[in-house]
Amino acid sequence: MTDDRQERIRQRAHEIWEKAGRPEGAHQAHWDQATAEVDGAAAKPKKAAPKKAAAKPAKAAAAKAAKPAAAKPASKPAKPKAKS
Repeated sequence: MTDDRQERIRQRAHEIWEKAGRPEGAHQAHWDQATAEVDGAAAKPKKAAPKKAAAKPAKAAAAKAAKPAAAKPASKPAKPKAKS
């Protein structure tokens, strides 16, 4: 255990103890909770910055709207059905 980690755990356990009203006999529970919090905070990766990819579809949609619609070829007329 590194000295820095142990010191952070000690300080956090003390904060938990004080918030709990300084009860006697709960030091192990406070230490365990502080250890979990300190180790959990160290294990969590930092959140990545939001991607700017969401802006690209809006630009593409705006570009499509600015262009005139291409003329579609006329569809072939339907064949008449044979009578029975």
